[in-house]
Amino acid sequence: MTMEEGKEEYTQDGTVSLKGKPLLRSKTGGWKACSFVVVYEVFERMAYYGISSNLILYLTKKLHQGTVIASNNVTNWVGTIWITPILGAYVADAHLGRFWTFLIASTIYLSGMSLLTLTVSLPSLKPPQCFETDVTKCKKASTLQLAMFYGSLYTLAIGTGGTKPNISTIGADQFDDFHPKEKYRKLSFFNWWMFSIFFGTLFANTVLVYIQDNVGWTLGYALPTLGLAISIMIFLTGTPFYRHKLPSGSTFTRMARVIVAALRKRKVPIPHDPKELYELDMAEYAKKGSYRIDSTPTLRFLDKASVKTGSSTSPWMLCTVTHVEETKQMLRMIPILVATFVPSTMVAQINTLFVKQGTTLDRHVGSFKIPPASLAAFVTLSLLVCVVLYDRFFVKIMQKFTKNPRGITLLQRMGIGLVIHTIIMVIASGTESYRLRVAKEHGVVESGGQVPLSIFILLPQFILMGTADAFLEVSKIEFFYDQAPESMKSVGTSYSSTTLGIGNFISSFLLSTVSHITKKNGHKGWILNNLNESHLDYYYAFFALLNFLNLIFFAIVTRFYVYRVEVSDSIQVLAKELKEKKMSNHVNLIE
Repeated sequence: MTMEEGKEEYTQDGTVSLKGKPLLRSKTGGWKACSFVVVYEVFERMAYYGISSNLILYLTKKLHQGTVIASNNVTNWVGTIWITPILGAYVADAHLGRFWTFLIASTIYLSGMSLLTLTVSLPSLKPPQCFETDVTKCKKASTLQLAMFYGSLYTLAIGTGGTKPNISTIGADQFDDFHPKEKYRKLSFFNWWMFSIFFGTLFANTVLVYIQDNVGWTLGYALPTLGLAISIMIFLTGTPFYRHKLPSGSTFTRMARVIVAALRKRKVPIPHDPKELYELDMAEYAKKGSYRIDSTPTLRFLDKASVKTGSSTSPWMLCTVTHVEETKQMLRMIPILVATFVPSTMVAQINTLFVKQGTTLDRHVGSFKIPPASLAAFVTLSLLVCVVLYDRFFVKIMQKFTKNPRGITLLQRMGIGLVIHTIIMVIASGTESYRLRVAKEHGVVESGGQVPLSIFILLPQFILMGTADAFLEVSKIEFFYDQAPESMKSVGTSYSSTTLGIGNFISSFLLSTVSHITKKNGHKGWILNNLNESHLDYYYAFFALLNFLNLIFFAIVTRFYVYRVEVSDSIQVLAKELKEKKMSNHVNLIE
């Protein structure tokens, strides 16, 4: 066996065992390790969506909150769920590493779930039952009851902040970017990742939601809590097979150093030859299993951080070209990040206003009564079908035209998702306008009674939401992971969750603002507790316009986006391999 062959047996991307030792490629990582991570995510998503899918109905029916307040409480909590991963990514990259950050956070997560189950179970921790049509006339929850309920919800949110950015990154880390076959397999990882986790979502949106509506909230919350406990044990079972990346220092500190150094040397000229900028030898990066990144002509001002002046080697005065380029890359992604805020605001409607619409419609199929939150299952089913069709058919068809191993670029895939989001809101506005017209014809506007229409008239907006997710959400996760520098993968992954968090906060802001503005000058307003008197059709039309304007913004920023150099190169290599494979198959057929 040659030395080169022996070296090839070990991973080349800097991954090590939990004890810090080199790892044999054949005994660790790959889909064998990923299977434990994916199974964990199935159960964890069951736990999360078991709470979030029906939360608005618990707030209105059990805590007696109005439509706007309940919707905002849901979106504020969900926003926090998706924002806290920034903190989890920081702790993982700078201090504890992904594995230990995940493990500690999952314990906090389980504690929050357990406490939440307790609060919905004990009668003393919720207000007395009320049968008034207008819930605002019922007795409100006390300060202690609200403190216990929201305390458990936000404890849970802190836990997800540590698990969310690290679990998908742990999964992606099981594929060695320095190994062509493993890097190629990772192209499908995020598709199948999303496919697997939404099985848990589907269970939550059907079985758990039904239990909560028809059996009781105690069992409905106890089951996802038990599922989370099982998922943590499953994850731990796979520990011997995991590949780990050591903490590489605070991403935010490195970025801050580059920006500060560039500002401090703002009057210093940049040399014409990039080789004159400060950089370490290639061997220094090879020891750490990381990349050295060459200087690029974009965001040139930051190159000043690498200009050598005098004898000062302070990291706040002199940064390597690689650190500068890493910072550039994280900053280059921000316009794309901003363009995903609006569709994330649309996603927030699934578990709030879409569910409230369902409560006003006929939910009977024979003797069976459909829980309104169960329609979210069609988002999941649509996503599952579309991901499979995309991965198995669409990619292969597009490869023939584009020669891109992904079929189309990640940004093109995101763009298709944005177009679908615009269409969704146009359809939702038209459907709601029809629902209000029927409510008026049958005289149930003022009473807030049931509108004699099947709940299934809402299906198109739910199904298309899943289709949009198959394009936008999957590509968004892959884009921010793929485009983040190697040492900043956790923060890159947290970008994708941050968009959902900000989208939910924007939803809260827009709902409150539109509700307030439309009530001025003696008008009833667009969003009331009685949806039959509301004008959600106008609100959804406003969202359609917002999506269209955002699509224009996205088209502009993508024209100026520069893909990460080493990623672009690796995609070219994969494209070449794909071409050679097709030529080989063609020769075999001739023979």
